[in-house]
Amino acid sequence: MSDRRVGLSDSDWQQSSDQASLNQTAEKTGYVIKDSEKSFYFERPPERIAVLNWDLTEQLIELGVTPVAIPEIDAYHEWVVRPRVPDSTEELGLRDEPNLERLAAIKPDLILITHRHKALKKRLMRIAPVLYFDTFSKHHNNAEAAVETFRTLARLVQKEALAEQKLQQMQARVDRLKNKLQRAFNGKLPEVTTIRFASLTSVYVYGDNSMSQYALEMLGIRPAMPQPMTQWGITQTRLLNLRDINQGVVLYFTPFEQEKKLKGSAIWQAMPFVRSGRSNRIKPAWTYGGAMSLGYMAEALTESLLEIAPQYAGNSLAMKPVADE
Repeated sequence: MSDRRVGLSDSDWQQSSDQASLNQTAEKTGYVIKDSEKSFYFERPPERIAVLNWDLTEQLIELGVTPVAIPEIDAYHEWVVRPRVPDSTEELGLRDEPNLERLAAIKPDLILITHRHKALKKRLMRIAPVLYFDTFSKHHNNAEAAVETFRTLARLVQKEALAEQKLQQMQARVDRLKNKLQRAFNGKLPEVTTIRFASLTSVYVYGDNSMSQYALEMLGIRPAMPQPMTQWGITQTRLLNLRDINQGVVLYFTPFEQEKKLKGSAIWQAMPFVRSGRSNRIKPAWTYGGAMSLGYMAEALTESLLEIAPQYAGNSLAMKPVADE
């Protein structure tokens, strides 16, 4: 397995038939943006951008742009956490059913959507122009697509230099985290599988094409229970099916509203990795996020792994504290 590094992508967006004429026009007065379907000409950066999806929301905020409106702000702060939504951003209601009347009243210059709201695109276009991004798909690498989307949004708001700076800073931070883990585990990193509880008896296992596994690969870590590639990079299974993970580590993402009940769960407590101290919680990090969420996830994963390093079998140097960098 080669280590993942951000910004390295094989993906390419299909250009529209009138791309050449758009480019000629853009050279004179503006610029062209390609979403996942076609190309659009912009004379200047849009100032009032509404976003109906959380991963596009975080990408935009990371670029220093405040969305005029997004859905479920309170839930965003519980699940996504970083970056925080600015106080001036207005609430649009539920992600599955955004308040279109409220959106129209806000009068955005542009609306950003993903596949979740593609069926609403025609209605949304009556309010403002719409850019569509196919952010999670079984036909591409989701993490690499997130980086490409980040760069596209940076061009949209004319913050390309900032985007590249942030990507470089994230990679440097991940490299430091990787070195920290290598020292903590004496150069023998455990295999790790991450999960999110659906209930006390059912879990989502993050596998190929998940942002979580990509972040682990950036840290040089292999999966303890490999899973096939899917649109979201997850496979739902019974908790009992994790019992075959005898040597690897299992980390679970929070929040999980029934987390306190895990101590009384006979199934969870019977898992080999729980009995041997090779499991831990992960503080909230959005597993369906944008480019910068890879860095936040790498930080959360590292923190969780360092907490169990002293208990990890065969790790003679793990008892030594590792200073933060």
